[in-house]
Amino acid sequence: MEILDPTVEAATQPIAYVDRPGSLRGKRIGLENTKYNSDKLLQRIGEILKTEYGASETRMFRKHNSSVPAHEEIIQEVRKTCDVIVAGVGD
Repeated sequence: MEILDPTVEAATQPIAYVDRPGSLRGKRIGLENTKYNSDKLLQRIGEILKTEYGASETRMFRKHNSSVPAHEEIIQEVRKTCDVIVAGVGD
């Protein structure tokens, strides 16, 4: 009897993370909002980051679909206008 295993090992791709800033004071925060109702949570997080951690501003971004990476327009806008981004992921 021959047993076939249809599973494959998941392809891995290394992710290069940027160092976290030592402080959020004066930083411009991007909030990435795609999941249902995540805008409410992210707005509250943005308020806390400004009032309690000194962030200078927050800006909301929304992808076309939660299951795809951010499109190039968003990536370029984030690079120009944000120092840090918080992504609302998970259910």
